[in-house]
Amino acid sequence: MGGQSEFFDAVFFDMDGLMVDSEPEWFKSEIEVTSPFGYHWTEEDQIACLGGPLTRVGQYMHDKCNGAQTSEYFTQTLIDTQALKMRGNTPTMPGALELVRELQAQGVKTGLVSASPRNIVDAVLDNLGHDLFPFSISSDDVHITKPNPDCYLKAATLTNSNIENCLVFEDSLTGMTAATSSGAYLIAVPHLVEIAESSKVRVIASLEQMSFSKLQNLFRDFAFEI
Repeated sequence: MGGQSEFFDAVFFDMDGLMVDSEPEWFKSEIEVTSPFGYHWTEEDQIACLGGPLTRVGQYMHDKCNGAQTSEYFTQTLIDTQALKMRGNTPTMPGALELVRELQAQGVKTGLVSASPRNIVDAVLDNLGHDLFPFSISSDDVHITKPNPDCYLKAATLTNSNIENCLVFEDSLTGMTAATSSGAYLIAVPHLVEIAESSKVRVIASLEQMSFSKLQNLFRDFAFEI
């Protein structure tokens, strides 16, 4: 990690299920999109699709609805439905805004890194404020989105950071895979999934547990283990 480092080069946050409590809204949107075709969307379906990418969700819906529409139709209809919901209601996860603002007050570089398309990211930021993060990355901003690590590698480049000394907060297995495969440190806040801790991975129940000082201590713990 380098002997001169005292903290992570940058800290990146996922959006859906991590910064904003959007999973209940995604569930409603998924029900709305599939119900006209006679399919009853369940919690098991939501878990199977958690974290995207949305093209995979569209294909999943296409299969479950017996090919009633193309996978592209389901993907775009879901995006449009969810963007409308997020523009009208953007509940945040406990401790999320407070942690971001505390880190920025301490001079820590931050960014929002989402697997959602740009129109959904912008719908969220229309409510939370586009000045909450210095930049945001959507699925439209990379060639391949999560679980591919490109989004986090791009975030490191934008902040002139070493990705292996960056920290990522994620809640889904798709996002966690993107984070760990990028080489970053990961704090997982799992939603409906499980992940094991390792030398570069820690698991917490809520962002309310985190603060700048606690992350300082965690950085030292990581450094001790490496």
